[in-house]
Amino acid sequence: MIVAGLLRRPSRWLIGATAMVLAFLLAPVGPARAAGDVPVPAVSFKDKGAGAVSDADKDFVIKVRLAGLWEVVAGNMAVDKSDDPKIVTIGKTISAQHVALDKLDRDAAKKLGIQLPNKPNTDQQFWLDEMEKANATTFDQIYVDRLRAAHGKIFPAIATIRASTRNDTVRQLAQQANQFVMTHMTLLESSGIVDYSALPTAPAPAAPGAAKGPVPMDGQMIAKASTTNGLPGVSTNMILVVLAAALLAGVITTMRIFRTR
Repeated sequence: MIVAGLLRRPSRWLIGATAMVLAFLLAPVGPARAAGDVPVPAVSFKDKGAGAVSDADKDFVIKVRLAGLWEVVAGNMAVDKSDDPKIVTIGKTISAQHVALDKLDRDAAKKLGIQLPNKPNTDQQFWLDEMEKANATTFDQIYVDRLRAAHGKIFPAIATIRASTRNDTVRQLAQQANQFVMTHMTLLESSGIVDYSALPTAPAPAAPGAAKGPVPMDGQMIAKASTTNGLPGVSTNMILVVLAAALLAGVITTMRIFRTR
């Protein structure tokens, strides 16, 4: 009876240990952070002016300068002409932030030898004249709609340069400009008077097979690639099941050895 009890004890212990290991192996694998968290990468750029500067890069640096040349003036008009405290705050904030962005842009242009304009282009001057002629009743709508449309145009241009530039200074400027522009779009939309129906619509997606060059991986392909461990057709879940089965077989064999002894 004593010997039989001793033999049962290791068997129970092994069964319990096996259950814990199986639970660990078969538990869902996922990121440690909560589902609602948004990862904010801490990225530092070299910003030494290294890397080729394309014509698109130069055009981007110039456009950032042009944006500041008219939006600082427009923001100051909002402070002087609007009767809505919310619009006044929006104008003051955007104007001040464009002063800061303009300095970053001028520093980048100096480092890269890019000649910058000193006055708004024809379209921007037309918008400023339109705001100048507006009264307190019509100014707010004109100000918000013109700036929101302008930010909507520069936003995808920033993304293109950020994704494609070879120059580290331009890359950093695009990163900084993206944060400014997103903030300004949000501020303008907080006014509650943006006429979204007047904004340009996104272009239709390209027909299947029309894209040239390397095809980027979509979400499903990335998810599949992340679970193959380098073995085609073999997922992480399949490997865990095989390991669990092998462990269970080892436990059964060990139990039989104990019983025989």
